[in-house]
Amino acid sequence: MGGNGEGRAGDGGGRAFFHVSETLRSRLADGTYRVGGMLPTQRELAAEFRVSRDTVQRVLRELASEGWIESRQGSGSRVLKTQRIHSSVATDARKGRVTLGPLIGEAFERPEVDLDVYTLTSESLDTHIRVQAERIRAGSIAPQRIKLRMLLPDESLPLPYPRAMGDAEESLLLAKRLQAITRRHTESLRGVLRALQAERYVPTADIEIRHVPLTPAFKLYLFNGVEALHGPYEVIERRIILDDGREVDALDVLGLGATLMHHVRDEDGNSQGSVFVGSMQSWFDSVWSRLAQ
Repeated sequence: MGGNGEGRAGDGGGRAFFHVSETLRSRLADGTYRVGGMLPTQRELAAEFRVSRDTVQRVLRELASEGWIESRQGSGSRVLKTQRIHSSVATDARKGRVTLGPLIGEAFERPEVDLDVYTLTSESLDTHIRVQAERIRAGSIAPQRIKLRMLLPDESLPLPYPRAMGDAEESLLLAKRLQAITRRHTESLRGVLRALQAERYVPTADIEIRHVPLTPAFKLYLFNGVEALHGPYEVIERRIILDDGREVDALDVLGLGATLMHHVRDEDGNSQGSVFVGSMQSWFDSVWSRLAQ
């Protein structure tokens, strides 16, 4: 993601591009925009976000390059996919239509929230935590303790993605872009949780981020030690827009669009859900204590 700073004065350059891009991705991932349905028109999006049509068009080009939407001149933008989460809990009424937002929402409805996350960036998590912060401020929920532990790849680790196809200089720019995205969202997460504690909405709100010398091949969320979301990153070829407006053909992975499997620990310690959640929690704890820093 990136922006060239063009458009009306209120766009804020790249910040406007990032805001629109992240908001639309979140809506696509949580099913706000249904598969087969149409996005709002460019004019409507520009009015909602108070940005130029140019900014909206660049965001839509990037979403199309990632396979989220299909845009046709004069026909608008049709949604091609959403976040896919499949539950292994046969009795779960949400089976087949679980989404990340409600799962995080349910975790935050408990008095104590323990959330462990292993991911390439903290982009999608940041979006959902900010939604929960709004619920807390509105008085809808009132957790007494929030503890977030997050594992991210070491910044010194050369990652195989994102990587420009055939241009080392552009690959370096993509790596710096990824780091900038990660830092922006981790700082946002810290700011949101610290503000909740400082403003006395939550007695205790802790976030600890450690870096590990591993290339994330999958994304993992662990909720209060009893639920897990796990899914592999899908490697794709797509066009990425750099901050200076250049478009780069690259290998990248989809995080928000990756299929996630939902597992739940139950009273049967030998059930598939219990074994999976337990093994993933043990894996996370071992990497956190022995590899991460």
